[in-house]
Formats: sequence, C-alpha cells, structure tokens
Amino acid sequence: MHAVIQHRFGTADVLNVEETSVPEPARNQVLIRVEAASLNALDWHFVSGTPYMIRVMAGLRRPKRRTPGADVAGTVVAVGEDVDRLTPGDVVFGEVKGGACAPYVAADTKGLVPVPPPVSIEAAAATPVAALTAVQALRTHAKLQPGERVLINGASGGVGTMAVQIAKALGAHVTGVCSTGNVDLVRSIGADRVIDYTADDFADGGPRFDVMLDNVGNRSTEDCLSVLMPDGRYVQTSGPKENRWFGPMLSIVGRALRFRRASQSFHQFTADPNQEDMAYLAELLESGALVPQIQRTVDLTGVAEAVAEISGSHTRAKIVVKPTVADVTS
Repeated sequence: MHAVIQHRFGTADVLNVEETSVPEPARNQVLIRVEAASLNALDWHFVSGTPYMIRVMAGLRRPKRRTPGADVAGTVVAVGEDVDRLTPGDVVFGEVKGGACAPYVAADTKGLVPVPPPVSIEAAAATPVAALTAVQALRTHAKLQPGERVLINGASGGVGTMAVQIAKALGAHVTGVCSTGNVDLVRSIGADRVIDYTADDFADGGPRFDVMLDNVGNRSTEDCLSVLMPDGRYVQTSGPKENRWFGPMLSIVGRALRFRRASQSFHQFTADPNQEDMAYLAELLESGALVPQIQRTVDLTGVAEAVAEISGSHTRAKIVVKPTVADVTS
C-alpha cells in the first residue's frame, strides 16, 4: 500500500508518500480499512518532534510514529485473537496512535465506536481528537451546566468548532472569540455571541463567565481571571509554542500557580480516548447536534501541505484525508 511516511523529524517536507506493508493487527487490535482520516495539531508535534520534550514519547533520534493521522473512520477487516467487541465488517471511528494517513491501520479498540448510519464517513473522521478534547474540557473538567455562560477563545479551529456545538448541546450560553473572517462560521454553528478579537476585547469589562475554554493561551492570566465569575472554571487546551524545548508547558505551569491564589479553578489535561465519550459524541453526531466543520479534503499527496498549514496555528475547522494517491498506482 502507499502511505504517508517520515524517516526523521522536521518540517512537513519530511513527509513523503511511499510504498509500505499493510500492518498486521496485534492480539488486542483490529485492522481498519481507512475510508477517511483527519489532521490535528497533535500530528504536527509528532512530525516535527517539537517541543523537544515530546520526543520522550515520539522517539529520541528518529520518529517511532512514521505515519501521521490519529483520527480515523473506516471498516474493520480483521481482528486480533483477544478482540471480542468488534468484528469484520463493522464501520467504526475513533482515535488511534497514528498511522491513519494510509489505506490500512492497526489500532487498539479502546477508543473505537460504530459510526451512526446517518453520519458521513468524512464527518466521523473529522471528529475524534478535537471533539474528545472539547467534550472532556467542558463536561469532565469544567462540569459545564445548563444555563451557564461559557467563553471559548479560539472558537473557529478544530477544537473550538466542536466546543461551541458541544457547549450548546449541554445547554450553555456560548460566546466565541475568533478573527473577522470566521465570525459567520462561529455564529452559524450556534454561538449566542461572537467577538471579533481584531475589533473588540473580551476582557474589556463586559459580562463574566462561569467557564472559559482557552484554545489559544494568548492572553495574560489576569485577563482570564477578570472575565470569570468568582467560582468560575478555566480550562486550557493550548498555549504559546515559541519554546522549542517545552512548548506551552512553562506558560501553563505559571498560569496554574497563579490560579492557586485565586478563587477560580484551573484545569489542563491530555484528552483520553475512551468508549464512553466516543459513544456520547456518536449520539451528538447522529442527532445533528454536532456537525464537524470541514475546511477541505485532501488525498495522501496533500498531507504534507496540510500539516504545514496546521503548524501555523491558524487553521479553520478540520482537514480531512482520503487514503488515495493522485497519479500513483500500486
């Protein structure tokens, strides 16, 4: 099969389409025929090996994860001998440990659930990593309640567009922050109010919020505290990436220390792919309460360009990958 492969860490230029073997599923894995995948900031970090601390997991000198793609949707074609929950022919989606930018991927079953019949395979593929991050930020950590007010900073990206819709499904009043070109998008997916950060400042003394979900981390801790109710909850999913060794971690640690002296609570986490949250997302997809926003679809030859775009941190919605190769035959 042809797959996107990298042999070293670097810019998106290290990604090439090459011929490789179809993987064999381990005892506790399934083999999925990939019908669609999608890309996330996570993929950029594993491609570049930055911040350098990620290489403890990604590989010290060369990448352990040779093919990007943690979001997958497709058909189970083989199962390991210890797998009893899924069978060949099941159409599933979920988060995998890389490898989805290929026609086949071997994956653990932990985060895989059936694709609801009305949902397109592209929408399913665009969901897992971003929506898991959003739902765990809002439901698990912020414990967002019906009627509460939530501010979503970075509302037009992959996590942000999921978060706006999930917050509405949870019954919240949603204010989204984005740039001018994305105001209509954020409003169209359900935000009650949209702030164009090029024209207005969400920390200008306006309404206060029960929850702030920060997908950018570009404002001072004092600004974030100023928009929260005294018992408010601040959840951070990202931050400044200028430090090549530690990425946003130093900023996050500093912010967490400041919150220890405040009445508001601080939350930061790594999303956990699990069946319970994936099943909840499947219900939202099936009901139409969650509609993944897809910027465009590329084949395997377009993955490098898409990863380069993600590295700039200004992507709009999700980029979906179809595991085909233009002008290449097996």
